[in-house]
Amino acid sequence: MQIANKPQRLHWRHRNAGYSEKTAPKPRTTRKKIPGTPNAITGKASPGPQYAARTRAHCETVLRTFYDFHQDEGTGPIINPFPLDRSRRSSRANAHHKPDQPFKSERTGRYRPAIPKRAPRRIPDEMFNALFAALRHNRDRALLAFWVSNAARAEELLTSRQRDALPGQQLIGVIRKGTRAYQQLPCSTDAFVWLRLYQEEARRDGVPHGKNLPLWWTLRRPWRPLNYDAARAMFNRANDLLGSNWTLHDLRHTASYRLARDPNMPLTDVQWVLGHAHLTTTQLYLPASQDEVIERVRAHHARRTEQRDRPPAPPAPGYNPDSLKTLFGNSW
Repeated sequence: MQIANKPQRLHWRHRNAGYSEKTAPKPRTTRKKIPGTPNAITGKASPGPQYAARTRAHCETVLRTFYDFHQDEGTGPIINPFPLDRSRRSSRANAHHKPDQPFKSERTGRYRPAIPKRAPRRIPDEMFNALFAALRHNRDRALLAFWVSNAARAEELLTSRQRDALPGQQLIGVIRKGTRAYQQLPCSTDAFVWLRLYQEEARRDGVPHGKNLPLWWTLRRPWRPLNYDAARAMFNRANDLLGSNWTLHDLRHTASYRLARDPNMPLTDVQWVLGHAHLTTTQLYLPASQDEVIERVRAHHARRTEQRDRPPAPPAPGYNPDSLKTLFGNSW
């Protein structure tokens, strides 16, 4: 996985039509996107041709755990082909951890790659407004309004049923990704306005209606519940109009930054909304984002330039100009 490139998957429409990877028609785009290059608007690099470090680390964990299970059951090899790190001495991670101290960052697998720590990236307000204006349907506007107000993951919001939307209480119920627990999240009033517009259009078009049915559906017949891949394709179409490469998870980062940077919002409440198990994970949204730091550094350089070009203050009355010129030169 460190050497080989990612395989190119053939679209299901081309596969059903009998095309191969060589004979499949090229995508209709006028901009040639080079993998791994940063975007001019967002500054985020596009996915490269090779596997990312997080993907390789995840696969290493899965395979090592798989062989550990079969080794304990006696149905696998005698030696795990994905051994632990030599410094671990065959002990589990944080074996002698003290409760009053933070967990140490210990390496688990010998061949596990190092994962760079990246700060969460939020969408600036002006860019979010441009993305929202690029959407063409009320369903898509309602989805974006919910994602940026309740900080739910993209796939979590798609699990909502029609009975889970409570406009009177400004709550919507979702199923959490990890624990699969049901949780009601507060949302903005604008999100429910767009949801109501979408529901009226769906009712006139004949979308299935029922309190136990999914809340989000496709826009074309045959009616199908909206899944994550379709929602991502909708968001990517709006990105193509602006030339950006924001992701659906960036909407969660945006909502998290807005909540965490509010001085009247306790951080423990933000942790509950985000569904984080540890408060240290929520603290990642306390520092300023990249665009805020860039604006402050630009303002700093502008102030330095203004101070340099500003003429010095005139001397106080009573000083001899010839003496000041002798001491300080022509600066006076």
